[in-house]
Amino acid sequence: MEKELEIARKLARDAGRILMDFYRSGVQVQWKGYDDPVTAADHAANEMIVRELHRHFPNDAIVSEEFPDDLSRLSKDRVWMIDPMDGTKQFIDKISEFAVMIGLAIEGEAVLGVVYHPPIDRMYYSSKGKGTYLEDNLTTKRLHVSTIHDPQKMTAVMSRSHHNPKVDLVCERLGVTQRIHHGSVGLKIAMIADARAHIYLHLGSRTNQWDTCGPEAILLEAGGRVTDKKGEPLRYNRQEIKNTTGIVASNGAIHDRLLESIAALTVS
Repeated sequence: MEKELEIARKLARDAGRILMDFYRSGVQVQWKGYDDPVTAADHAANEMIVRELHRHFPNDAIVSEEFPDDLSRLSKDRVWMIDPMDGTKQFIDKISEFAVMIGLAIEGEAVLGVVYHPPIDRMYYSSKGKGTYLEDNLTTKRLHVSTIHDPQKMTAVMSRSHHNPKVDLVCERLGVTQRIHHGSVGLKIAMIADARAHIYLHLGSRTNQWDTCGPEAILLEAGGRVTDKKGEPLRYNRQEIKNTTGIVASNGAIHDRLLESIAALTVS
């Protein structure tokens, strides 16, 4: 997996440079659908990543937010999951909470992840069995989730764009009062890997497989846990591209209690 990780890291950094060029100069916004913007920056970064992955790994499938999905990927065991810019709304609003995300799934399992935060040149990366690392300010350190078990000492990282009152209710039931609001899904999950947060919940169906593949690989290798809201593992290269049953990401210590609280909320 060394070659795959080396190339994914390089492509994420190259895509980040493309995004920052647009970020400084400004871009026009188009709309793929309701509340779903896209820019020339998304397309430019996407075209470069997809082209280079095809060149280096011609036998692998690629799924990307900005790339047509013809379902031919379903015949492949290895599938790259790409979001060239996670956090487009923040990019448009000149809030620096966007990231390049590259993940690799093999036989449905997330095994490699890169989440790159271009505005501050910070990169999270992992590959299965090799740990999770943060490259920041020319230093590299291995990451581990927080070992805190007390919910009152935990921090939940929340969506800046799509607030869900049910997430507030789950946190209130458990006594989690500290919150961080952020844009990118990948960066929110990476905060848990970096022990800066402990919980991230997305109880709806707005996210897609490219939103979670890379970040999940990163959190798992840091000792955390990711499931859907029913407690089932996330699976990749499914025909349905959306994560229809939500996301529950945590440091692991509180995960079962989160699932119980979500189940109780659903019943009530």
